[in-house]
Amino acid sequence: MGLKDKHCSACTRSTPRLDEGTIGLLKPEIPAWTVGGDRLKRRFAFADFKGALAFVNRVGEVAEAEQHHPDLTIHYNQVDVDIWTHAIEPPGLTENDFILAARIDSLG
Repeated sequence: MGLKDKHCSACTRSTPRLDEGTIGLLKPEIPAWTVGGDRLKRRFAFADFKGALAFVNRVGEVAEAEQHHPDLTIHYNQVDVDIWTHAIEPPGLTENDFILAARIDSLG
């Protein structure tokens, strides 16, 4: 089963962060994303602000359904998405972040 077909599961403070090896195995399923520090990042481009805003609303629906919420920044016709797991200690990447990224990619 691919990442886009999975769903996020609840994390606790003790949920382990992903190690570099696991990140390396998951990353090919979301090739357009970059790993920056302890976050996944991607910029999406649109024709105009209306398209960017519509995308943000679709991402919001997915985030609510998964109960995993990214940081979103709109720059007129671009949207920056940053994903990481806040609930773990210390914050970092879990499989949920890769699942959410793949589900966002599937919004097409």
